[in-house]
Amino acid sequence: MRKFEGYEHGINLGGWLSQCDHTKERYENFIKEDDVKKIASWGLDHVRIPVDYDLVETKDGEYIEYGFEIIDRAYAWCEKYGLNMILDLHKTFGFSFDFGENEVGFFENEDYQERFYCLWEKFAKRYAKGYDRMAFELLNEVTDKEYCDTWNRISTECIKRIRIFAPDKYIIIGGYYNNSIEALLDLAKPYDDKIVYTFHCYEPLIFTHQGAYWAPGMDPAFRMPLQTSYKEMGELSKKYLSQVTVGFDGFDQSASLGTEFFDKYFAKAVAVAEERNVPLYCGEYGVINLADAKDTLSWYEIISASYEKFKIGRSAWSYKEMDFGIIDAHMDEVRDALLKLL
Repeated sequence: MRKFEGYEHGINLGGWLSQCDHTKERYENFIKEDDVKKIASWGLDHVRIPVDYDLVETKDGEYIEYGFEIIDRAYAWCEKYGLNMILDLHKTFGFSFDFGENEVGFFENEDYQERFYCLWEKFAKRYAKGYDRMAFELLNEVTDKEYCDTWNRISTECIKRIRIFAPDKYIIIGGYYNNSIEALLDLAKPYDDKIVYTFHCYEPLIFTHQGAYWAPGMDPAFRMPLQTSYKEMGELSKKYLSQVTVGFDGFDQSASLGTEFFDKYFAKAVAVAEERNVPLYCGEYGVINLADAKDTLSWYEIISASYEKFKIGRSAWSYKEMDFGIIDAHMDEVRDALLKLL
């Protein structure tokens, strides 16, 4: 399988230019140059930067130059400290993976789709030349499977338009069920040799999202150790999760999580990537800060072994806050060991 060179060990800068209050105060102070310098000192090779359309567009579709200048500045910091950068459109007008943002209609409305194309043309024109360390990620976490065919049409058209201005940029694409591995098989065949397939991995969800207030069906008071058996994890998943999650069939039900779980799970993605000759990239993975920190470290040890086995590039969620912050106080006792696994 082809490696995603330069994007093998990274971290997300979530909550800076996306999933935030979109104020100048946030843009100027949540992430600063010293943060990028620190990330580079950890030995990582890239950052993934989620960006909402609100940063660069008004609700009426007028472009906001100041927002583009914030992206420019982020790139300049990355270039200064030798990091690559993924520009990830986390929310577009009419669609967000977060239903609470009330963005609707994108997959049904051609005007919204045209606005999406135009924004990516704007990005492509601005960042085609002199921005060799930047890759594009078209859209974060398509939700419903019913959007699959429409998304394949939209993403293909968008790539065609980007290629007019940026013929050599890597373009990252994921699919339904929030960038699930299952969706990779149903993605459109790669448009050219600069396409990368992406997935997200928060499995087992019952562990990584224990107590998550936003997860449908989850009890905010629920906690569980990583050493819970596969059998019990399956039972707890049925009790506390109402969304799509990976099952535990085929494993010793008395055993607890090990590399065999991720080896089996990732093998499905690797098979698609090898058959289509595309690099594979996990854009998000991590554990909620409600979990025991030592258990979190163990989870990273297990999943990282499989990433290394299959040579899958990845970017942990997330650098700071966002309920998953790696620099937050909760992770103090394990951070040094964890950073070696990213």
